[in-house]
Amino acid sequence: MAVVSAPFETVLGQPTAVELLQRAIACDRIAPAYLFTGPAGIGRRQAAVAFAQHLLRPRRGSQAASAEITRRRIHQRNHPDLLWIEPTYVHQGKLVAAAEAAELGLKRKSPPQIRLEQIRQLTRFLARPPLEASRSLVVIDPAETMAEGAANGLLKTLEEPGQATLILLAPDGHSLLPTLVSRCQCVPFSRLDVATLATVLERSGYGEILSQPEILAIAQGSPGAAIAHWQQQQMIPAALLQGLAEPPTSLRQALGQARDIAKTLDTESQLWLVNYLQHRYWQQYQIQAEPWLRQLEQARRQLLGYCQPRLVWEVALMALVVGESL
Repeated sequence: MAVVSAPFETVLGQPTAVELLQRAIACDRIAPAYLFTGPAGIGRRQAAVAFAQHLLRPRRGSQAASAEITRRRIHQRNHPDLLWIEPTYVHQGKLVAAAEAAELGLKRKSPPQIRLEQIRQLTRFLARPPLEASRSLVVIDPAETMAEGAANGLLKTLEEPGQATLILLAPDGHSLLPTLVSRCQCVPFSRLDVATLATVLERSGYGEILSQPEILAIAQGSPGAAIAHWQQQQMIPAALLQGLAEPPTSLRQALGQARDIAKTLDTESQLWLVNYLQHRYWQQYQIQAEPWLRQLEQARRQLLGYCQPRLVWEVALMALVVGESL
């Protein structure tokens, strides 16, 4: 067991998941498909990478890359027997990953999806035998973003994956088709306790987040979420956040803040700001903040419904001033 444990040393706070995967390796009983369940940012992706280091080891006697080179290629996602599928946008008829869309400065009015064309790519990938390892590996991350056509297209592959293992990452089984879940072995991941969360953030170079209670509250035991929320916070002008640290005290102030939010932030950042303010006001005012939280929740629904952002914020912030829904 000592031999198979090393790659999992970076997966902290997930003893049940690590034990299940190590046992499968030790017994050489690898399932055709796995479903890693739990919130994002708590180690599911790290566990998939660690598991891949075992599944994609070069065949004995082959002239393939060494174990260290294999590890680096898995981390860089350029191993010939690994296919990592992530949500995409459609831009000018081409599929664009979320990171690439951010680099291109594309406006995002709807969240990215894993699309049918990507599942067809998966099918073509599995149609050939593995090149270096004894099996191929496909990771779908996050699987709950699959469009309906893509999810239905994946069913047949899960029934007959051939010389391959598939790993689906999702919050829970309810976010996927029951027929998909039934074909996977479930590996549960849980939120981290405070001490483990602090350890992960410090090791990752984000120890400063520990001094920001609002970010930690939003993260809810997920180091990945804490880092993502902190990075999002850095993209919002400090003066704007400082001005919203307390609810507005006049209608004029509320209207000015609404104008600045709508002018400065895109929809995704505005949705994040709603979440941030809800946690901040609750931590500061507790029961007194309940009407404000309800008003902000209404603003979230309206933003998701593509209502005019400035009007949404004007109504929400003025309601915080007068103390009732408008």
